[in-house]
Amino acid sequence: MAVSKENMNLLWASLLIEELIRTGVTYFCISPGSRSTLLTTAVARNRMAQSLICYDERGAAFHALGYGRATGRPAALICTSGTALANYLPAVVEASMDQIPMLIISADRPPELRDTGANQTIRQPKMFGEYVRWDFDLPCPDPEIPPQMVLTTVDQAVSQAFRKPAGPVHLNCMWREPLAPIPAHIPDNYLTSLGRWPAGDGPCTRYAPAVMQPDQEDLDRLAALINTASSGLLVVGRLACPREIPGVARLAAKLRWPVLADIGSGLRLGFEGGPLVPYFDQLFLSQSFREGWRPQVILHLGGQVTSKRFQQYLEASRPDNYVVVKDHPGRHDPGHLVNWRLEAEYGCLCRALTPLVQPSANRAWLNDVTARSNRVHQVLENYSAQEPDLSEPAVARLISQNLPAHSALFLGSSMPVRDMDMFAQAGNVSVPVGANRGASGIDGTMATAAGFAAGLNLPVTLVIGDLAFLHDLNSLALVKMTSQPMIIVLINNQGGGIFSFLPIAQFTDVFEPFFATPHALAFKPAADLFGLDYYAPTTRDDFLTCFLAAHEKGTSAVIEIRTDRKENIALHQRLNREITAALDAV
Repeated sequence: MAVSKENMNLLWASLLIEELIRTGVTYFCISPGSRSTLLTTAVARNRMAQSLICYDERGAAFHALGYGRATGRPAALICTSGTALANYLPAVVEASMDQIPMLIISADRPPELRDTGANQTIRQPKMFGEYVRWDFDLPCPDPEIPPQMVLTTVDQAVSQAFRKPAGPVHLNCMWREPLAPIPAHIPDNYLTSLGRWPAGDGPCTRYAPAVMQPDQEDLDRLAALINTASSGLLVVGRLACPREIPGVARLAAKLRWPVLADIGSGLRLGFEGGPLVPYFDQLFLSQSFREGWRPQVILHLGGQVTSKRFQQYLEASRPDNYVVVKDHPGRHDPGHLVNWRLEAEYGCLCRALTPLVQPSANRAWLNDVTARSNRVHQVLENYSAQEPDLSEPAVARLISQNLPAHSALFLGSSMPVRDMDMFAQAGNVSVPVGANRGASGIDGTMATAAGFAAGLNLPVTLVIGDLAFLHDLNSLALVKMTSQPMIIVLINNQGGGIFSFLPIAQFTDVFEPFFATPHALAFKPAADLFGLDYYAPTTRDDFLTCFLAAHEKGTSAVIEIRTDRKENIALHQRLNREITAALDAV
């Protein structure tokens, strides 16, 4: 038991940290501060704690988000009082929206200083509103309060972070002086009520995980619907963890339905379990395809997909049987299209459903959509063979073709995640893929990717736009500290490239200064400042050489690629025309 007993304050802090570790929370993201001294000291003295010192709280929170996304376990954030806590909010929102476990432990001034104008004192309880699953205002340490109250509060907090829907939890800890390990009296029998806890290694209260088993009647009904359908479609959005992929793969192999796998599902790049349709987004460019393609049953597992065209197709066609399976009670139905929703863990449902379904006998249905996807593939292959220049679609394709097997991929919001979803080549390596698609903001992208690398303990390739890079520039410090190398592929198109695809782009009087936001910056000095390797390729061959060399060297690096926004949208439009013509010729 790693419990310091110099004074009551440090004893409580030590109990809190020790209990977190006994519940499986061992990774601590700490930002410097005075009021949090006791918590930081307790982490530093616990040999089982793994800690990372983060210079700013916003980056720390996104780093914790990435760690939770990678592991399915919460990282613990520790900060001082005042606005330090407020900097966690963007990452807390993303964690809440995308159901990533996270544990916030904020230090606070004692109650007698609240609403008095005392320095660095704000109203910290309830700061995150409905974006936390549970919060608790822990009182100042008091010998009249039994120590097991601290332990069971921690156990409840961790349980609330884990249980579906997972998400952030906030413990606000009030401290009076002393804030350092200064000796002070503790009652001799204070820990007696803990019984066997000090000699053990388990938590005070052990929460058994809830398992969401699908109802047998629902399973039978779903199997009957699937087995009587002449045409079906399996859609796979983001899955909670890689452990769920084998079950989905077995179900897909049994069904023999077309599989539309989002880039965040972990299946898009290297799926071998069923008939993957990698370029499904572009299929909906064809009006004849949109109007003629009518699956009788759509079975959707996991989160929402990135493809806007697929969502528009659903809203236009309004399918008769759109069955959505989620592992939480929240609603994900922006088009109000779902007519049957099941709540179950994906692995449990797939294992129970697979023996009940029959393989589809409609080979023509599968062959048609596979042939169309192959047409898209051929257009992209022809483009790759004919164009030596480095473009944003080319970067996505080259990365997908050359990712190392034992690595991971993280995608920035806006264009990087969309380009990888549309243009990545399937059938190469299967790697974990992360993206912040809960609230889909560009903030904290590098910090999240660094946490993703730490959680997976794998090298990570990050694809990020220039505005997102600027927005999170100080997180290059976290990149430098990450034990696994990060290869940052920076798409610098001198502004917000995604806005060129929006209707506002045609209004030239306001578009460039207010939406495109050009900046005329290059980023080699930033890489130099943080001691990162830097590359600036200008052709496909140059990029591939730099990308492979950076991975081979095994140190973090920035690969900056300069593109032109006008040329990029023209290229996307040209590829869309060629793809549409190829599809309409089927």
